[in-house]
Amino acid sequence: MPLHLIKLAVGCESVKELKEWIAERMLAAKKKGLPQLHVHVTRMTPKRVDEILAGGSLYWVIRGEVAAREKIVGIEPFRDGDGIGRCRLIMQPKVIAVSPRPMRPFQGWRYLTPEDAPADLGKASAAGLEAMPEPLRRELRDLGLL
Repeated sequence: MPLHLIKLAVGCESVKELKEWIAERMLAAKKKGLPQLHVHVTRMTPKRVDEILAGGSLYWVIRGEVAAREKIVGIEPFRDGDGIGRCRLIMQPKVIAVSPRPMRPFQGWRYLTPEDAPADLGKASAAGLEAMPEPLRRELRDLGLL
């Protein structure tokens, strides 16, 4: 059974903005002749790599709620120019909207078990939620209507 990671998308205001940001990075990578994979660098390296690579995803927390995920396809520990250990989380650049769920802020990343992971939204549901203004969607969620 795959294990997932969950992380805050700091500075990101919506799933749409996350998709745009990743699309910009993919365009820059394409211009440089690099593979079309989304790479996110983090400080700590997960210890349960095999479980994550067995089909795990990185779930993004955006403005206080778990909102989207990307499938993890690689994990590469490395040392930066200052000799500090870091880790590349390599993902398919496809953002999948998930059923929004509130999440308190935390530092770094956390493991997320499959039973605790929110379900993916269907294409119709995701399109409807993405088209809705973010404040309205959050208010409807807070009222228990989403």
